[in-house]
Amino acid sequence: MDWTVQARADRDALPPHVREIIAAVRAELVTAEDPYFRGIDADSKLPDGMTVEPARSSRPKGPRIAAFDHGRGWVRYTFIHRAIDPQIVVEEVFWQ
Repeated sequence: MDWTVQARADRDALPPHVREIIAAVRAELVTAEDPYFRGIDADSKLPDGMTVEPARSSRPKGPRIAAFDHGRGWVRYTFIHRAIDPQIVVEEVFWQ
């Protein structure tokens, strides 16, 4: 997983307990069988308080938003599908 410079700075500025939550979100995303979490009950295997959905419904394979802490924060990311080294790039981190 890679982070844009701004997303990394935003993450590093958050309180330690929120950074721990983001680390758990990261672990879920990088170990998922399918980073798009498609299908019915797609979020059923995710930790309590975390959901993943498209940033825009018109682009189901575009950027995704992983909401965490029961919607208090999110991580916006894109998945770059490469055969040898798939990559997730975090574009935005927010927590309120």
